[in-house]
Amino acid sequence: MISAKRPRTCRNFAAESDLFDVLPDDLLIHLLCRLASSASSPSDLLNLLLTCKRLNRLVLHPLVLSKAGPKAFAVRMEKWCDSAHRFLKRCVDAGNSEASYTLGMIRFYCLRNRGSGASLMAKAAIKSHAPALYSLAVIQFNGSGGSKSDKDLQAGVALCARAAFLGHVDALRELGHCLQDGYGVRRNSDEGRRLLIQANARELAAVLLSSSRVRQQRHHQFGNLPDLTATRCSLLSDFGCDFPATEPHPVNLFLREWFESERGVAARVGLRLCSHGGCGRPETRPHEFRRCSICGTVNYCSRGCQAQDWKVRHKEECTAVQRWQDAEVDNAGGGIFNAVEEVEDANVVGTV
Repeated sequence: MISAKRPRTCRNFAAESDLFDVLPDDLLIHLLCRLASSASSPSDLLNLLLTCKRLNRLVLHPLVLSKAGPKAFAVRMEKWCDSAHRFLKRCVDAGNSEASYTLGMIRFYCLRNRGSGASLMAKAAIKSHAPALYSLAVIQFNGSGGSKSDKDLQAGVALCARAAFLGHVDALRELGHCLQDGYGVRRNSDEGRRLLIQANARELAAVLLSSSRVRQQRHHQFGNLPDLTATRCSLLSDFGCDFPATEPHPVNLFLREWFESERGVAARVGLRLCSHGGCGRPETRPHEFRRCSICGTVNYCSRGCQAQDWKVRHKEECTAVQRWQDAEVDNAGGGIFNAVEEVEDANVVGTV
């Protein structure tokens, strides 16, 4: 017996219905996770919270919060409030390493809650979060949050080595200087130089990739227009290159804004900010950071920050170097050139 073919059915939607409402929660959560991980600002998630009750509920799902990227937490200092603090804490509870690192840095350096801040950074470091590992290394090198006797150079080198293994450029550069100077580890100049070259190579690859993406975006939007607005720097001068400076982590900008604001007045009495513009770390006690050994007018939280700031800015401002460069105009011999090169080597590789 031949059965009759069943008629094809089609779900009928009312004219006023929204097809978005019939999507399953699992699919929406997957899409929201992708959005959270690629968010360019906190407003990307905030707008979803204000859209409707359903999205408000799903955006706050632990899986979505665990996938949020660093720019989703890029709150500006003037926008910092209890609700922003609670949101970051909620992301931490969801297992978000970026939230643990961001809130840890804010608590440690801004709110001066040293124990809680270090604990949050350690929570991220356990999950192989490279910036958290490097920040903990800087804390160990400086004895931040304690006295000078609280420095643990061996622990700092170990944390730096772990972050360097994960490809963190600043950690690679810091570890290279430690090996060259025998700082917290047995001296090995050849291995230190190899790590410094590797750090520059990784940075070069990252900047080339970023520049390629920017050029493609500009070409798509504006055609073949020259890029006249990019800020140039000589950070990669070892390779004879001149590229835009890399973008610092959002929390570093927050730290600098906090330190320079009225909220940081009480904290900055007698304390200094790291002179590298992309760092933002302040001292936790007077004279914690080391000064430039040539001019003594700038200070740095680490050798990595010193090396970067030397090539980006301080090389042109250091008074001793400038004095010798001015004297070079009146001297035809090579002695001045040699002296300047020695100062450059001391600032890039030596102690501050």
